[in-house]
Amino acid sequence: MSLLYLDYNRTTPLAPSVLEAMQPYWSTHYLLPGQQHAHAHAVSEALENARESIAAMAGCESFEIVFTSGGTEANNLAILGAVGVAEPGHLLVSEIEHESVLGPIKGLAQRDPRWQVEVIPCRPCGTIDPSVVESMLRSDTRLVCVQGANAVLGTIQPVREVADRCHNHGVRLHCDATQMFGKVSVDIKSLRADTAAISGHKFYGPKGSGAVYIRRGLKLDPITFGEPREMGLRPGAENVPACIGLGAAASLAERFCSSPSDQLAGLRDQLIQRLYELMGDPPIVLCETTERLPNTVALELPGDARRLAESSRELAIASAQTSSPPDEFTRSLRAIGRSESEIGRTIRVSVGWTTSREQVDRAAELIATAYDC
Repeated sequence: MSLLYLDYNRTTPLAPSVLEAMQPYWSTHYLLPGQQHAHAHAVSEALENARESIAAMAGCESFEIVFTSGGTEANNLAILGAVGVAEPGHLLVSEIEHESVLGPIKGLAQRDPRWQVEVIPCRPCGTIDPSVVESMLRSDTRLVCVQGANAVLGTIQPVREVADRCHNHGVRLHCDATQMFGKVSVDIKSLRADTAAISGHKFYGPKGSGAVYIRRGLKLDPITFGEPREMGLRPGAENVPACIGLGAAASLAERFCSSPSDQLAGLRDQLIQRLYELMGDPPIVLCETTERLPNTVALELPGDARRLAESSRELAIASAQTSSPPDEFTRSLRAIGRSESEIGRTIRVSVGWTTSREQVDRAAELIATAYDC
């Protein structure tokens, strides 16, 4: 069966040039960068070049980038590493965060009741309100967690405004920025986040690759232990091929996002327009007036989303999978006030660099056929 893939917010294919860049480091250049040999020095240099590429994409210094095994580890290291150097107190986290942000926060509070967690509500438009965040800050607030963009709704969060208010009160801000890279230009310095998570497989890099940005001078505690690597924050032998692949993907993302082309937004809007033309009862576009990722649209269909999955098996999109415990899809839609039946009718379409206009038209036809038959 052919695959019509429109789920790029979940994962992306490995770019051919990224695979090519990684290939020598599986076998030919297999030494570790810390070994005492000229070949190892070359590996170390390649690793630092990859780090510089990631820093260039993110808009920071290379020494502010620590390699991880992906966005999940990056979020865990940023959060648990921050609380490890602080006295127990108050934590704020937005209600539409990924599980890799909510998990360590909730786990921390369960293990030590001295940590008190409050959830920042999301507005119906799909974003949090910086003034609400500021009103929730306390004298013992240690950390605030706000994502850069929501994977389901595509809504871009006001990270800079939240960061400014947090810093005015001496509070750190962590940003899960994994959904932004490869879709929009990101300047972490302008966002003013203290830490930020990066995930390679969200922008055509290898799965199992990622990094965390840690602002210059910021102290974190390691959360795993062994022979110290990565500035003392991450032990163990480096996954050199993954790090090289992440660097290569970062170079591609920097070039793609610096282009004035509105390719992704054009494809997204083409899909919406075609659905309006083809369907007698067209879908509802969620958070339509809010600034969103150019590749993402959440659509409430006239019937249950399972009908589309059953009738169009070649089409890969996202929909709610579980309501108990709620998955990220369900939680995000509940946060903006959608009912359970509305959630059951909603899909998320996310296009990518290689999506064609023909594929978008075909997807619109499949969706229209599923609900107009």
